[in-house]
Amino acid sequence: MNRISPTRAGLLALAAASPLAIAVAQAQTTELPTITIEGQPSGTGSGGSLTSPAIETQRRAVNSTAGSVSHIDAETTRNTYATTLRDVLQDTPGILVQNRYSQEIRLSIRGSGLARAFHTRGIEILQDGVPTNLADGSGDFYQIDPLALRAIEVFRGGNALPFGSSTLGGAINFVTPTAFTATAPNVFSIEAGSFGTIRGHGSVSRVMGDWDFHASGTVTHSDGWRAHEQQTLGHFNANVGRRISDRVETRFYFGAYYTDVKLPGSLTYGAAMTNPRQAAATALSGDQARNTYVQRFANVTSIKLDFGQLDITSWAIHKHLNHPIFQVLDQDGWTYGISPRFTGSFNLGGYRNDLIVGARIFAGNNQALQFVNAGNAVRGAQTVNARQLASNYETWFENRFFVLPQLALTAGLKAYVAKRDFSGTLNMNTLPVAVDTGVTYSGVNPRVGLLWEPLRDVQVFANITRSSDVPDFSDLTQTTATTTAFVPLKAQTGTTYEVGTRGRYGAFTWEATAYRADLRNQMLQFNVGVGIPASTFNAPRTQLQGVEMAASVDLSRNLTGNGDRLTLKQVWTWSDFRFVNDPTYGNNRLPLVPEHVLRTSLTYAHPAGFSITPAIDIVPQGAIVDYRNTFRVPGYALFGVSAAAKLPNGGEAFVDIRNIADKRYISDFGPVVQYNSASTATFYPGAGRSIYGGVRVKF
Repeated sequence: MNRISPTRAGLLALAAASPLAIAVAQAQTTELPTITIEGQPSGTGSGGSLTSPAIETQRRAVNSTAGSVSHIDAETTRNTYATTLRDVLQDTPGILVQNRYSQEIRLSIRGSGLARAFHTRGIEILQDGVPTNLADGSGDFYQIDPLALRAIEVFRGGNALPFGSSTLGGAINFVTPTAFTATAPNVFSIEAGSFGTIRGHGSVSRVMGDWDFHASGTVTHSDGWRAHEQQTLGHFNANVGRRISDRVETRFYFGAYYTDVKLPGSLTYGAAMTNPRQAAATALSGDQARNTYVQRFANVTSIKLDFGQLDITSWAIHKHLNHPIFQVLDQDGWTYGISPRFTGSFNLGGYRNDLIVGARIFAGNNQALQFVNAGNAVRGAQTVNARQLASNYETWFENRFFVLPQLALTAGLKAYVAKRDFSGTLNMNTLPVAVDTGVTYSGVNPRVGLLWEPLRDVQVFANITRSSDVPDFSDLTQTTATTTAFVPLKAQTGTTYEVGTRGRYGAFTWEATAYRADLRNQMLQFNVGVGIPASTFNAPRTQLQGVEMAASVDLSRNLTGNGDRLTLKQVWTWSDFRFVNDPTYGNNRLPLVPEHVLRTSLTYAHPAGFSITPAIDIVPQGAIVDYRNTFRVPGYALFGVSAAAKLPNGGEAFVDIRNIADKRYISDFGPVVQYNSASTATFYPGAGRSIYGGVRVKF
C-alpha cells in the first residue's frame, strides 16, 4: 500500500486550493485515475497555484471521492470536432446527452430533469467551481465552450456535496485553463466541415511575476444539417490571477457569450424518418430562434491557513434572452452570490480526519415578458409581464474519518432554504390576471458512506444520500394554449443508494457503479400541444436504478515494436426507470431514456503522433415515447472514425467522420401521455453523415 503521511496529506490539501479540489484529496492514499492520461503537458507557469491547482492535483482529488465521479482531460477531445457537451461527455458513463439541434441537447444524470423539454434541471453546472445555473436552478449549456476547457469533473448525485449540490443528478464542473495549467502560451486553431461549418479559436496566457492571465475566444458558424438551423456563436473567457503572498491569492474571471440560433422545431415520427432535414412548419412561420447575451464576472480568493484553507467565491451573471417560439419570450436578469468554504485535515484521537464546511447565499431577479408570435417573430399582443425573484440559503459539511489507513467513513449534511417569488400580470391579451405569489422550500439532506482501498490503485465505495430538487420558474409558471398560470409544485425528494469500484490493474482501467434512487414527487413533463411548452406534474413515487460502467484495456503495447499501442474502450449505461404503483400508470417505464446505451472504440496510437479511432454507438432498443408505454422509437447503431497526426513546428491536424452509414434515427423527443402517429410531433431526427477537420498550433 502506497501511503502518505498526515503532513504530506495536509500539503496536498493546500495545493488543491480552488473550489475544484475537495478535502478528500487530503485523505488520499493512492492515485486512482479512472481515465488514462498520456503525455500530460506542463503549463506555461509552475503547473499550479492556490486558486488554480495543477491538472494532476485536480484529477487526484476527484478520483479519491467516496462515490461515483469522473475526471476528463479536455485534451483527449481536441482531435475531434467537439462542439456540444455530447462530444466531450460521450465516453463518460451514466450521462444521457442527446443532441437536438445546434447547441441544444438533453442532459440528464440518473434521470435528473428526466422529461425537461429544454435545457436542464437537477444538475449543477459550474465553470471553474462557480455556478452557471440561474438562481432558480435552471441550467443552460450555450456559454460552455468545449475549446476553452482544460478539464471536466463529473460528480454524480450526492458525490457533489463538496460543491454544495444535493440534487438527484449532482454536478458537472467545467474547468478553464489558467496560465499555470494551459498547454502552451499560445494556441490557435481553425476547423471546418459539413453543413457550412467553420470555427476559429485562439488563446494566449502569460505569467508575469506575481500576476498571470489567460484569455481565449471562439467564433462558430454553421448552416446546420436541417433547414432553419443556422447558428452563429461567440465565446470569450478570461482570468487574471494575483499572488498577494505565499498564503493569499485571488483570481478574477470574465466571460462574454453570444448566441444566435435558428430553431428547426420538432416533427412527427413519420416526417422525422422520411424527410429528416425539413423544419417544422411552426418553426418556419414563427421564425423561431434563440438569441442570448450573457456576461459573467467571478472571483475566487484563497487563504492558506496553518490547519487548512479558506476559499471565498463570489459571482455575478447577467443574461438577456430574446426567444421567439410559440410566443416571443423576452427576459433580462441578474444572478449573484457568495460562497465561503473551509477545507482542513487534522488528527482526531490519533486518527486522520478531513473536513469540509461550506455555505452559499445566492439570488437572482428576472424580468419575464411574453408576446404573441404574430409570425416571423413579430411581437403581437403582450401576454405576460412578470417579475421572478429567487433566493437560496445553504450550508453543508462533509467529514472523512480514517478508522484504518485503508478505510474511511464519510458523513455529510446539507441544509437549505429556497424561495421563489412571482409577481406581475398574466394573459394580458385576454383576461388580465394580477399575480403576487410565491413558495418556499426547505430541507435537510444527510449523506453517509465509506471508501475502502483493498489493493494499490483499487477502490471500493458505497454511500446513501438524500436529495432534493426544487422547481424552477419554468416548472412553476406553466403555459398552455390559452393561459399562463403559477403552479406551486412540490419539491422532488429522494434517497439514492450507490455501490461501486474504480481502479487500475495492469493493462486494465475501470469505473463501475450500481445505484438505486427512490423518489417522491418526481417532476415529470409531457407536451400539451404542438409547439407548446411541456406541462409539469409531480409523480407520487418513482424508482430509478441502473449501472454506469467504463472500462479500457491495452490489447497490445509495442504492437510493431516501436512503442505503439492498441486500446479497446467500452462504455455502458443501463437505466431502468419506472413508476411505482402509480394510480394512472401503474409500474410503467418512464419515457425518454433508452434501457441500454453502449459505445465501443478502438484506438491505435503511434508514438510519432499518429492515432486513429473507429467507434460505434449502439442503442439496441429505443426509448419509450409515452407514459402509457404504447410506442417506442427504434434502436440504432452509428459508425464513426477519427484520426489525428502531429505536424512540424508544434502543429496538429485531425479529421472526424460521423454517422458514416448515413443512418436515419431519432436522437431525442418530448414525452407525451399517449402516442398518436398523426399528432405527436415531438421528435428530433439525428444528424446524417458529416465530416469535419481542423488544424491546431501551439507555441
